[in-house]
Amino acid sequence: MVMPRIMIDFRKLIYLSIFFVSVVVILRLFLRRTVRTAKLKKWWRLIADRFHEHQFLKVPEFNDNFQENQLYRRVYLYVNSLEALEDSNFTNLFAGTKSNEILLSLNCNQTIEDDFLSARVWWTNEVTRDDVVGGEKRAFVLRIRKRDKRRILRPYLQHIHAVTEEIEQRRKEVKLYYNVESDGGNGRWRSVTFTHPATLETIAMDAELKNKIKTDLEAFLKSKQYYSRLGRVWRRSYLLYGPSGTGKSSFVAAMAKFLSYDVYDVDLSKVSSDADLKMLLLQTTNRSVILIEDFDKFISNQSPAGTVTISGVLNFMDGVLNSCCDERIMVFTMTTKANIDPMLLRPGRVDVHIHFPLCDFNNFKNLASNFLGVKDHKLFPQVEEMFQTGATLSPAEIGELMMVNRNSPSRALKSVMTALQTNTELARVTKSGRTVVEHRNPGTVAGESGGGDSVAVGCHDGVKELRKFYGLLRKKSMKKCDSLDSNAQG
Repeated sequence: MVMPRIMIDFRKLIYLSIFFVSVVVILRLFLRRTVRTAKLKKWWRLIADRFHEHQFLKVPEFNDNFQENQLYRRVYLYVNSLEALEDSNFTNLFAGTKSNEILLSLNCNQTIEDDFLSARVWWTNEVTRDDVVGGEKRAFVLRIRKRDKRRILRPYLQHIHAVTEEIEQRRKEVKLYYNVESDGGNGRWRSVTFTHPATLETIAMDAELKNKIKTDLEAFLKSKQYYSRLGRVWRRSYLLYGPSGTGKSSFVAAMAKFLSYDVYDVDLSKVSSDADLKMLLLQTTNRSVILIEDFDKFISNQSPAGTVTISGVLNFMDGVLNSCCDERIMVFTMTTKANIDPMLLRPGRVDVHIHFPLCDFNNFKNLASNFLGVKDHKLFPQVEEMFQTGATLSPAEIGELMMVNRNSPSRALKSVMTALQTNTELARVTKSGRTVVEHRNPGTVAGESGGGDSVAVGCHDGVKELRKFYGLLRKKSMKKCDSLDSNAQG
């Protein structure tokens, strides 16, 4: 009777063990269902691929002349940008140019899968030993089903080209080029990394105008086929005009950063002739901003014989040579275009004219937001009233006052108000001084005879008096600002 009972207990133990193992297996399958499903799919694809005929296309790193294969470079960028790379068994990690950037790279002799137009393709990063010249031979091998090749191969390569262009543009380090007088065997252009911090968002400009310019630039980037259909060179030119300190140079920097274009700053004083200017243009690259600053000064100061002429610059702007220079933005800056022949700035030479005025109240609020982090303040109504009465300063002057007093927004705004008042009084005195000079008899100014000399003496004395008056106003405004601060603290 004892033996059967022991057998029964043993059977229960076996049944419990089987049940426990079954539960564990089911739990493992349940917890790893995603992994299991992926493996099943992978096995199914491997079995299905056995019934398809494939073709292999190799993209070597170098061509037969040992020159770099540009297609290899593009495939390298494309493959290492695929999301499937994160699921690869062997992936290399590298630090990018930015502090928080991590780049992925497919390991040697590993394969990654890609989908395009409902077809699967495979890329293998093939690395073999070169027994002829020594070292390693690198290539990417594309495996594609023969039935899909004719349908997707050409569109797929075009897709790779478009994606890698976007990647290169996004990773591009913008450079500033400047011309030198002699090439020294290294070309006429020298470059430095362009690290100007200005962006279209930080530029103090009317919001509606800024949006229009941004839309215009975005449309230009997408208009290659449109320009080609019209038979026109794919370029666009802008004229930025306004007083000094109104943000023209910062706007050029913001434009270049928005487009990710290099900047070629042309110094006409270092150009020897019209032919030399043409050579400089030919040495620029696509996707660049070509900048000529203070163009009005160049036009008003006629160049001597043997140097750059206005005709040469006009040919530089819209001549036949421009057909060799695609996808470019040309920018010219001026203080004023009032005395410039309109034919020099006609459409075709200059497409967009952008005026940079002295600061108004709207721009002042943008500056206060950028420099001080202030959206509204109790002193804003007083500042607005001063602007409405005609007081004004350049954005650079207001920005400097705010920067110096950035730890105290109230003090910064008071300093701006004082500067606006001082500038208004100085302008009023300047205007009255000119009126006095104009009403004087040119033949009897300061007891001198002769119109030309007498006017010069009168202007010189007026300037002296204005400088003295401006100095007194500055001292007065500083005392006034300090008293306001002491009253506020009290």
